[in-house]
Amino acid sequence: MNAEARDAAFMGLALVQARAAALAGEVPVGAVVVRRGEVIAVGRNAPLTDHDPTAHAEIVALRAAAKALGNYRLEECELFVTLEPCAMCSGAMLHARLKRVVFGAADPKTGAAGSVVNLFAQSQLNHQTEVVGGVMAEEGAQLLKLFFKERRVNLHPLREDALRTAENRFSNLPGFPWAPHYISDLPSLNGLRLHYLDEGPDDAAVTWLCLHGNPAWSYLYRKMIPGFLASGGRVVAPDLIGFGKSDKPKKDVAHSFTWHRQVLIELIERLGLKRVVLVVQDWGGLLGLTLPMQAPERYQGLLVMNTTLATGDAPLSPGFLAWREMCAKNPAFDVARLFARGNPQMGAEECAAYQAPFPDQGHRAALRVFPAMVPEHPADDGAAVSRQARDFFRHEWLGKTFMAIGQQDPVLGEPVMRSLAADLRGCCEPMVLPDAGHFVQEHGETVATEAVAFFAR
Repeated sequence: MNAEARDAAFMGLALVQARAAALAGEVPVGAVVVRRGEVIAVGRNAPLTDHDPTAHAEIVALRAAAKALGNYRLEECELFVTLEPCAMCSGAMLHARLKRVVFGAADPKTGAAGSVVNLFAQSQLNHQTEVVGGVMAEEGAQLLKLFFKERRVNLHPLREDALRTAENRFSNLPGFPWAPHYISDLPSLNGLRLHYLDEGPDDAAVTWLCLHGNPAWSYLYRKMIPGFLASGGRVVAPDLIGFGKSDKPKKDVAHSFTWHRQVLIELIERLGLKRVVLVVQDWGGLLGLTLPMQAPERYQGLLVMNTTLATGDAPLSPGFLAWREMCAKNPAFDVARLFARGNPQMGAEECAAYQAPFPDQGHRAALRVFPAMVPEHPADDGAAVSRQARDFFRHEWLGKTFMAIGQQDPVLGEPVMRSLAADLRGCCEPMVLPDAGHFVQEHGETVATEAVAFFAR
């Protein structure tokens, strides 16, 4: 095998690692370390996965090679990487005293092997490493182009600290024919793109504002939306940031109760929503039930399904605590399986639709952090505003309230809902669905029909 074919063969192995990085939601860069013609270590980008800014493919591979040899000096080794190394990685390669570095695509923004700077050309350094660039460059560049193309859609550029689920994952979802709407210029979004459905006439007598919870998205309301629209209503159903078709911050710390609430307030104001019946469940209620007191003139009713007000001065339900513990122990839980287990009437394609926004753990920051965000103590973020909302609903709420309870819900079931009903002034006897679980909307046709009739009376 000649030298060119040999380099291409090892770069092909690095490209395998790059593809694996892309599947994990990481920038697709891969590397292999070769010693005397034998691969001794591999690496792929993992900064998001490992919460480590140094976990570039080259660093991961160098660490593995050093452990394999029992020596951080890698003088007989070559490193093959699909993208021109940055300054950090180039410095590590020189420090390891690599014999040779071979890279694929050039990096005009951070490349430190000739594109921006060339650390390997510094004769003052006490070690010189041979560098060869452009090996299978097109293959490596195409991986990067495809990866970032899927994250940059239409007129809303993707922030560097966020991910965007590829649109093709939402193709042909059963029972979800509505056109997407996007907004990214709300002050609190700071450029993040938020998705929402907006169907029906702007001047409708009722605007049904449908807020989902974790780990759902606006798909949750597909069985209720037709009934609302048939009554002449308008339906607005946003995806919270981190869910559905909305952008997904990479870092868990990006999410907070106060921030998500503020985004909803700004969206409602921007859309000028009036005559609102607020439709809530799970986190849709935790956040949503704090909204009417902000602008009571906008709201005329509540449609409340399995949810709560987390005020910090009352214990969270045992079912919720068990759910929070499960999420902490199994952060990569299967969303489709969760829906299938609690909703045996659902088809496999419907369950898979709930998994669609979350192709890998890089897209799942919101799923990881939301259970722990529920206010548990009086000083927790969101607890004070929830107590204010409770007082508002006890003493000042003038709208009508319709409550539907999924009786099979182990997390926020009938005892929690009966307690909440006592805090909602004028709440009528709830509609109890014996076969429904936590996601009451999966029995939504009946609930929508009853709710439309209730608010028309």
